[in-house]
Amino acid sequence: MKVVLEKYHGLGNDYFVFDPNKNELELTRENVKLVCNKNFGMGSDGILEGPILKDDGLYVRIWNPDGSNAGQSGNGVRIFAKYLKDAGYVQKKHITMHTISGKKIEVSYLNEDGSRLKVSMGKLSFWSDEIPVTGEKREVINEDMVFGRTLYPTTCVTIGNPHCVIPMREISKPLVCKIGNYSERARYFPDRINTQLLKVIDKENIQIEIFERGAGYTMASGTGACAAAGVAYKLGMTNNKVIVHMPGGELQVEIGEDFEVFMTGDVFYVGKITLSNEFTEKLRAV
Repeated sequence: MKVVLEKYHGLGNDYFVFDPNKNELELTRENVKLVCNKNFGMGSDGILEGPILKDDGLYVRIWNPDGSNAGQSGNGVRIFAKYLKDAGYVQKKHITMHTISGKKIEVSYLNEDGSRLKVSMGKLSFWSDEIPVTGEKREVINEDMVFGRTLYPTTCVTIGNPHCVIPMREISKPLVCKIGNYSERARYFPDRINTQLLKVIDKENIQIEIFERGAGYTMASGTGACAAAGVAYKLGMTNNKVIVHMPGGELQVEIGEDFEVFMTGDVFYVGKITLSNEFTEKLRAV
């Protein structure tokens, strides 16, 4: 049987959807890396494996391009929800799904074709043992951390995956790549970390640049947008509702009670890819 992948993107953050109910291939760290490689495979920011059907609902496994598991992805869950609608798994306007890491996610379809969605992403936590960050248990707020011999005021947070957010007056792709190369594997973060540089435009608009663990520089990130919006609100820099501007586009983020986060944005269907027999056999062999 041929392997078929469906490609989507959310603000330039692109994923393949691999449906295990339609493909006879077991995904592994090595063959995920090969698929996501832009030179020897198809090129992608990751793979969404699902729906994995269990008694308590629909699950998705989120693969990073380096073959590691992401735990959570804002753009990824919106893309996966769009696929569920496109493939006929769901017909309702409101659904619940789960990530393999244990996150329960509520999704609302805001238009007929399911391309605009509002997602309840769960609660942000700034506690060091939940992110995790080394050292005594505390909320990691405005701590001085050294990345590449430079000191940065850093706030850390988790929303199912770990983030460090650094407020700055000016941000750029080269700067986030420079810092991210050090911060991703810094001694503070035993599970590695996603990094966002945050620029506050005004009380209702922020701008971020993103470096993701396992992926590198990224044009947009749903969880990164939620993390940055939560940090900006926590630090008193913005209101609880903001538009997050990223190189790939914009997301609306609302911080509710107890730092529950709601994210609204668009996703787009690119097309279907049928892998060659030769490439499929290579995936089975690695």
